[in-house]
Amino acid sequence: MTFPTLTADTLRPATVPTLYFIGVTTGRSSIQHVFPLWAEHLGLTDAVLQGIDLPLHAPAEDYRRVVRFIAEDPLSLGALVTTHKIDLYAACRDLFDEVDPFASLMGETSCLSKRDGRLVCHAKDPISSGLALDAFLPDGFWAGGPADALLLGAGGSTIAISWYLSQRERGLDRPARIVVTNRSAGRLNHLREIHASLPTDTRFEYYLTPTPADNARVLADLAPRSLVVNATGLGKDAPGSPLPDDAAFPQDGVAWDLNYRGDLVFLDQARAQSDARALRVEDGWIYFVHGWTQVIAEVFDIEIPTSGSAFERLSDLALATR
Repeated sequence: MTFPTLTADTLRPATVPTLYFIGVTTGRSSIQHVFPLWAEHLGLTDAVLQGIDLPLHAPAEDYRRVVRFIAEDPLSLGALVTTHKIDLYAACRDLFDEVDPFASLMGETSCLSKRDGRLVCHAKDPISSGLALDAFLPDGFWAGGPADALLLGAGGSTIAISWYLSQRERGLDRPARIVVTNRSAGRLNHLREIHASLPTDTRFEYYLTPTPADNARVLADLAPRSLVVNATGLGKDAPGSPLPDDAAFPQDGVAWDLNYRGDLVFLDQARAQSDARALRVEDGWIYFVHGWTQVIAEVFDIEIPTSGSAFERLSDLALATR
């Protein structure tokens, strides 16, 4: 069962155990069809998913209204946050009773849960992005020779992916460089501060790229085999791609679009070059599955494996709705 999406002005008390999905166009997400199947399979009796749509960079009071509502409403159990992760955290930090270490480090909220009446803020992306990368990159990928990671967009997903790929304990299995681009300087400066606090010697570079042509110039400087990630939201939350059509992806590289729905221009651009440049192209589906299962496990306080037959069953249920 699906329900009309709410806004900050149309919130209403939950009548059954409710998980919220805070985004921009939540009604279009596959999770609307996947969640009932997962809930039945996991024994989450009567649990429902409810979307809350907010505009990009919504007013701080809208974020605070939503968070206060979830905290105070008994049957509102928690939320997955997408797109608004950094803005919601900045607006609502004082409303959280507890903030997990990842959320504190990265200055973002991707999950809200409640324990014993306390509202807990989590950042799950470092876990889910790592699980997704490990699902399609072979073991030792980065140790196979110098290759870069280009992350287009400096939002919450880039924070998580760059943390995961830069961990010192990965040894040689790290990118030679992690390069981040963004259309505005503020997010780049925020990310630079986060990276400076990490215990890593990974090389980071930052480029202000107001136009797709600017991104193309950064792309052209990558080593062969490099990873290129569309973490901008373009193609889902807004139309288009961060790259122009004539941008050349790295030879033998990997193109990963964090989106799996929308106009998906970045994916089309990468697929057009997949044969000529021996390019591996991945969409955001496995990231979607890991991201949601991590949040469902946290909000409903249940165990959900991240691999093996139990996880594959959830993945198969989700795939049946695509």
